[in-house]
Amino acid sequence: MKNNFTKLATRKTKYFSYDETTWDAIADLPRDTPLILPLGTGYNLDLLADQLGHSDLVGLLPPFPFGWRGSGLEVPEAVFVPYIVNLLDSLRDDGFTRVYCLTPQGFDPQSGQRLALNVERLSQPHPSAYSPTVFLPPDSARGKVILIPIGHTEQHGYHLPLMVDTVIIDSIAQGTVSQMPTRSWSMPVMPYGVSTHRSSFAATMNAGGRAFEDFLVAVIDLLASRGFDRFYLMSGHGGNTSFLVNVVKYAGERHRRIFCATAFLHTSGSIGAAALEKYRTSKIGGMGHAGELETSFMLHLRPELCQMERVVDETDFISTPDYYMDWIEGGLLVANPPWDDDSRTGAYGAGSHATAEKGRLWLEAAIQEKIDHVEQIHEQHERREKRRNEGWGLWGKFREK
Repeated sequence: MKNNFTKLATRKTKYFSYDETTWDAIADLPRDTPLILPLGTGYNLDLLADQLGHSDLVGLLPPFPFGWRGSGLEVPEAVFVPYIVNLLDSLRDDGFTRVYCLTPQGFDPQSGQRLALNVERLSQPHPSAYSPTVFLPPDSARGKVILIPIGHTEQHGYHLPLMVDTVIIDSIAQGTVSQMPTRSWSMPVMPYGVSTHRSSFAATMNAGGRAFEDFLVAVIDLLASRGFDRFYLMSGHGGNTSFLVNVVKYAGERHRRIFCATAFLHTSGSIGAAALEKYRTSKIGGMGHAGELETSFMLHLRPELCQMERVVDETDFISTPDYYMDWIEGGLLVANPPWDDDSRTGAYGAGSHATAEKGRLWLEAAIQEKIDHVEQIHEQHERREKRRNEGWGLWGKFREK
């Protein structure tokens, strides 16, 4: 079996990138393999090898991009710590016994003590401790739509790595900003979301719905307090969607003068749907998960991580007129049955239909769709502000006071 391990040698220790592997490769690892979740980047791997007693193989998870002191955007510890604990509990639920959070020296959570009690923590000197804080976003981004791309680290069948959702939504966000730099600014992509089907296949992470919502509401709170007023929560993972709707509702209730929006996945609005219909060759059911669409994206963006010789098309899942799975899901029923009811490999769809050229075309459509959404967010905010300033509705009463 081919394992997509990216190996970085330091002395006798070999490091591999957890999210560049397939789920079955993680499932085959010895359960005493150390797995490390770093807060940010810039750590010393030689020192880490010393701290771990020079284990032969160590897995590095995607860095958690922000939220702690020195990261540029610090949320309350009572919100931050449960998110991290839930992620590391995902690894322990899979049977791994050496699970660590790698933190900058000086990160000593006081609230709840769950990080100290439940998870082993390694600390190192960190670049953020020796340089002035760079705020995320910078003050110069005020007046722009702040993109908050959120992917995930989860299984994508035998042929794709765990990082699919993160790679795709980050590429869409970066493509959007590159085409409209004066209208949008992107936060670093968040590589961890919610998978309520986590137990079905090894290696899938789960931030937990409540912790996920609380963290993102806290992010919006902080940014709104700094004068940012337009936000777009962009998801590359279907499991995030319902929770992001809640975040948008909470944020709108708490901050009446912002415009915070989300959408069901990417490549699924009027522009994306037309592109899917134009170029797809699989039937309905071929794009649910690790199928034609996501595999095509990855063949275009990260072909070296695609193991097409291992593709297994799985479209024989239980469907009824009001409940079926494709990229743009149909039907009135919302449900959450176990994934292993329907899939033996973790795929829902026909990855064999994927091509890099389709991935290129669909990426272009996804970016154009987000550009359109950014412009709509600007229009919504500007027209609403005009009405507010004119004293529309309750705003007139507030102004009189």
